[in-house]
Amino acid sequence: GDSILIQTPKGQNMLIDAGSNSKGELVKEYLEEQGVSKIDVLVGTHPHEDHIGGLDVVIDNFDIGSIYMPRVAHTTKTYEDVLLAVKRKGLKIKGAAAGMNIPLEGLEAKILAPEAGLESDNLNDYSIVIRLVYQNTSFLFQGDAERRSEEVILDKGDSIKADVIKIGH
Repeated sequence: GDSILIQTPKGQNMLIDAGSNSKGELVKEYLEEQGVSKIDVLVGTHPHEDHIGGLDVVIDNFDIGSIYMPRVAHTTKTYEDVLLAVKRKGLKIKGAAAGMNIPLEGLEAKILAPEAGLESDNLNDYSIVIRLVYQNTSFLFQGDAERRSEEVILDKGDSIKADVIKIGH
């Protein structure tokens, strides 16, 4: 599975994915060990179980600011569990699309993918790709973005320079 915690200099927390269903409790325990009580930004990169499986546990156990997910549905119990957790908390999901900025203090976080209006049979094509810049250090988080998404990002000319990259497929 995949799960990345980003803690900003201003004390905000961003969690990108939460591992598989079997790792939800482990992610929860790790966040508690890090002193996290609020997830300011929660990102479900795409609706595959190994990325969103633990999101329901996180949503149920932490104060959540905003949630970003791609505008694509899935018919699995895992996806349904996430939607039900969102509903239980009275939260709304923001449909992520290229060009959006994620509001975090003291750094820049820009969504590079997926493109608005994307149509694909491959859920990986909907992966949220985020470029985060803090001072002189840049990070690229790719979810499971594959060639199609990578080519669109390159064709648009978005900066993908990164000191640290979380490789997709």
